[in-house]
Amino acid sequence: MIQAYKEYWRNITLMDAKATRSQYWWPQLANYLVLAIYGWATHIETYYDSVTESFTKMSLPAVGFAILTCLIWLANFTIRARRLHDTNRSNWWILLYLLPIIGPVILFIFFVMPSKPYSRWRWNQSDV
Repeated sequence: MIQAYKEYWRNITLMDAKATRSQYWWPQLANYLVLAIYGWATHIETYYDSVTESFTKMSLPAVGFAILTCLIWLANFTIRARRLHDTNRSNWWILLYLLPIIGPVILFIFFVMPSKPYSRWRWNQSDV
């Protein structure tokens, strides 16, 4: 798990490789945990309104939360591309997120599918 999370951040901009299911899902779980701990430690409810999904007042914790969220978004974007490569699909499939409800469901199914033994992308993110 720790190795997968290190690779997740080390390969934050890597698009032309593959990522196995464990290399994808462990960092996703760890990110939820990191954001929950950060929110609890900084009392996120005092500066972020979850109903309107906007900041109610700007402070150092709010800026830190925004930066952390942007970095996680970028890392998630690239690891999703690598995960799609592992199922022998192009990273253009990410555009399915633009379809309400059905797009994320289809991508979730792709992300839980097993790896294909042969794909166009030869390198795993661990090899790079």
